[in-house]
Amino acid sequence: MTHWHIVGICGIGMSALAQFARAQGIEVSGSDRALENQENSTLKAMLQAQNIALYPQDGSRFADGNPPVDAVVYSTAIEESNPDFACSRGVERIHRATALKELILKRCSSGKVSIAVAGTCGKTSTTAIIAEALACAGADPECINGGMIKAFRSEAFPGNYRPGNGAIVFEADESDKSLLEFHPDYALVLNIGTDHYPKAELAEMFARFIDQSARGAVLSPEVWDLVKDKVRNDLEIRIFADKPGCGDIALTGYKNANGQSLAQFGSCGEFHALPSPGKHTALNIAAAAALLELMGYPADEALKNALQSTGVARRFDFKGRTAFGAAVYDDYAHNPEKVATIIAAAQETVGDAGRVLAFFQPHGYGPFGFMKDELAKVLNKTLRQQDKLFLAEPFYAGGTSSFSPHASDVVAQWKSFYPQLAVELAESRGEVKTKLLATAAKDDLILIMGARDNSLSEFAASLCS
Repeated sequence: MTHWHIVGICGIGMSALAQFARAQGIEVSGSDRALENQENSTLKAMLQAQNIALYPQDGSRFADGNPPVDAVVYSTAIEESNPDFACSRGVERIHRATALKELILKRCSSGKVSIAVAGTCGKTSTTAIIAEALACAGADPECINGGMIKAFRSEAFPGNYRPGNGAIVFEADESDKSLLEFHPDYALVLNIGTDHYPKAELAEMFARFIDQSARGAVLSPEVWDLVKDKVRNDLEIRIFADKPGCGDIALTGYKNANGQSLAQFGSCGEFHALPSPGKHTALNIAAAAALLELMGYPADEALKNALQSTGVARRFDFKGRTAFGAAVYDDYAHNPEKVATIIAAAQETVGDAGRVLAFFQPHGYGPFGFMKDELAKVLNKTLRQQDKLFLAEPFYAGGTSSFSPHASDVVAQWKSFYPQLAVELAESRGEVKTKLLATAAKDDLILIMGARDNSLSEFAASLCS
């Protein structure tokens, strides 16, 4: 196939796929509901600079006179009523994961190694760490990721795709079970938490994914305990852990000193400065280092290169300060585990002297309904007495939706369960902005969280003076 049309091309994963396909000589076009939104202007310009043709999502790509299309590439988020579907009757449809699999198989047919990173939390950051570490080692990796890797940004590429002649590093998504499309050389599974499916179902899915890897896998102790009886015996396994004696590479010390997070790995006495705050960052570093060691890199070199990561946009991304000096951070956190982890990192950053004032926008009505009870539990456990979270109405990207549950109903439900929970309904961004700018002091930290909606970064930036 030589001509692909990608529906929803401004999505972080779809735009990476578009660039990957274009790099392999496929003629690519795309459409998106939010194509003309200001927050997508930079991405739009970069895609067009790569000779990717962009169209409104109104079916006009398939009008008479336009170049032919061999396949329409879509994600699970695209509804059957989408105008591009309606106007492309008779054209083959390919799911995003299948398209990515085909491209990876083609790329690896000449002997390239493939590395797939999975897990409920942290896979985007860890994919970036592995790819950056391989680049530091001079291995020239190719990377397809669900986030904009800062080190890979250039005038030509936004950062979620890096062309390269070395190993392919990519993120495998469990949200629609599409990770089962892949048979990588190496698999990494960071964790199994509550997001799209019950934990038992997730464990079965990840076990199948691990069993499909050709050479080996890197797992946390929790994942290993859940899958060890379900994967074949000839796989080479490495375990990374958050405490000594539980894995091949373990986090043996962690502390915060003068605003810098420091971690100790293995038996060495040295504490290493982490590229971003939080124990979760240290664990991502350990996982990446374990993967590199499994690939044959010396342990010291693997850890040193993993620590060189500069991070991913919208992963505890510092945006600036308000007029009164409060720090403003932007993060992609969108499930209970990620929200709790990032709030904890923010609390660590400000210490006891400051408050964390968080704004959270769920990434859809369906996901919000699935996770709202678990989210209430983790917020009740994580938020301190001085902290506060503003809960916004879920993001709506268009198409079919239940429009339930509403944020107002969930806040009322949470308050009935946890009367002391410091959560307030965000009636509008303007109202929240006014409150934050009026009350956040210089020792406080404002944290903006949510996925899929690129305008959240602009909202965070608007709070800075």
